[in-house]
Amino acid sequence: MIERLLPSTVAVAETRVDSLEIELFPEEVQSLGRAVDKRRREFTTGRACARTALSELGVEPIAIPSGARGEPLWPPGIVGSITHCRGYCGCAVARADRVLSVGIDAETNLPLPDGVLEQVAFGPERELAGVTAQSPSTSTRRDDVCLDRLLFSAKESVYKAWFPLTGAWLEFEDVELSIDVPNATFVARLLVPGPAVDGTILKEFRGRWCAENGLLCTSVILTPITVPGEDGRP
Repeated sequence: MIERLLPSTVAVAETRVDSLEIELFPEEVQSLGRAVDKRRREFTTGRACARTALSELGVEPIAIPSGARGEPLWPPGIVGSITHCRGYCGCAVARADRVLSVGIDAETNLPLPDGVLEQVAFGPERELAGVTAQSPSTSTRRDDVCLDRLLFSAKESVYKAWFPLTGAWLEFEDVELSIDVPNATFVARLLVPGPAVDGTILKEFRGRWCAENGLLCTSVILTPITVPGEDGRP
């Protein structure tokens, strides 16, 4: 699913089942610490997908430990993103001279749990997701898409693309999201100062999404101006 949201310069690996056959590197085991079994399975499957995707770029298996905020630490010259949800795991990687940053996220196509949307959607976003002050836990579906979950996923992809550029946290309220349902795209306007990209201050991210087989997938990609023909420019 995610593969068709990204250009050919991005290598993608996806799976609907756990991939536990790989042996983790010592640095990866250290990153896991005393994680519970569910987290270990997600982590291992994510690293298996990462190795498959990296192999498409000609990169031999290498440790991909986690950073202070849980982000994957890619080898030099590589950018990437990993996502997992119930019944799905995916990874997208690219050469840093072709792609500046990439963020992907996958979620089940189900309404958010009660109380979650109020923490991630603000102002016009609440109306987009069909939420009113009288019924804050109500979620609408449009074209069989749970818009509240889609909004959440899109903001997750935005954060994953933002963090490698800034090394800073991005709160849900720091982004104002608009979703184009017919064209399966979204725009995330930054409400805080963005990083400088190719000498220009980044003011928004643009992304794509799809819904299929009970899943929602979102992606954000940022490419250098010098790379022609790629989607995702700010």
